[in-house]
Amino acid sequence: MYTTKLFLAGLAAFAFAAPALAEYPKRPVTMVVPWPPGDLEDQLTRIIADEFTTETGVPAKVVNRPGGGAVEGATFVAQATPDGYTVGSFVIDVPTVHVIKQVATYNRDTFEPVGIFLTYPFALVARGDAPYSDMASLAAYAKDNPVKLGHFGYDVVPTMATFAAAKRLGFSFAADTPADLLDCTLLQSGDVDVMATSMALVLPCLDQVKVVAAYTDQPLSLAPDVKLLSEQVPGLDITLWNGLFVPKGTPQDIIDKLAAVAEKAMASEKAQDVAKNTGAGVYWMGAADAKARIDADYSAAEALVKEMQE
Repeated sequence: MYTTKLFLAGLAAFAFAAPALAEYPKRPVTMVVPWPPGDLEDQLTRIIADEFTTETGVPAKVVNRPGGGAVEGATFVAQATPDGYTVGSFVIDVPTVHVIKQVATYNRDTFEPVGIFLTYPFALVARGDAPYSDMASLAAYAKDNPVKLGHFGYDVVPTMATFAAAKRLGFSFAADTPADLLDCTLLQSGDVDVMATSMALVLPCLDQVKVVAAYTDQPLSLAPDVKLLSEQVPGLDITLWNGLFVPKGTPQDIIDKLAAVAEKAMASEKAQDVAKNTGAGVYWMGAADAKARIDADYSAAEALVKEMQE
């Protein structure tokens, strides 16, 4: 009799719980981008948010929380209740370098990946009149002349790769400037001579810049003749991606619903237009493959951090 009562109680609890989960979302969802508006992760996260609103009839809004090289925004998501109402749109550094270098307020297992949707067309760019056009000529010039670097922060992968490349080529930057926005204005101001940034941020002045190296695994569609960083400095295989994450403990059916919406959004004409116009890789990689990629990138980031500390 006691066992029967427990069974019936459990069945009743399931009956009440299932509709509650099925009702997600019952209130607006916040998608956190830990960078200022405008770059690719922001554009594509907004497309996902719009698709979520269309699919569910419940608003999803994008909130930009820049600061600390994405640490501030990631911390906000880490502290949220794991109920699907706070979703992070994070770059590779959040679950890797920030944890390795202990600059994060969260742990390696704080987040669950929903999936990865973007490979940035990242590059090292200079003004069009720069007296160098690749890493070798930059190194030769920088050994006798001051070169100022602009970057997104010391604890992000492209910055570390840039400093590692300089170290291997035997030069150092005369100065460097971390910034949340690395665009045409900063480059043209003269405050920096080169900057490790997304091609999307220099589209307005693309005819006035020189691309020195591509931080991708395939040639940039906007600058197909530019050599990859890994070709110019062997061993620096760097690909910068962005994905959706939720706090650990978020119910699987909620993760699945977010993933289904994001996958549809990335296949949309609007998202593919972003890819076409900026050279970005726009796609959907599910949670299982995303976890494997994060694990591999974590190991690679550990090696890069160790090299920079030597």
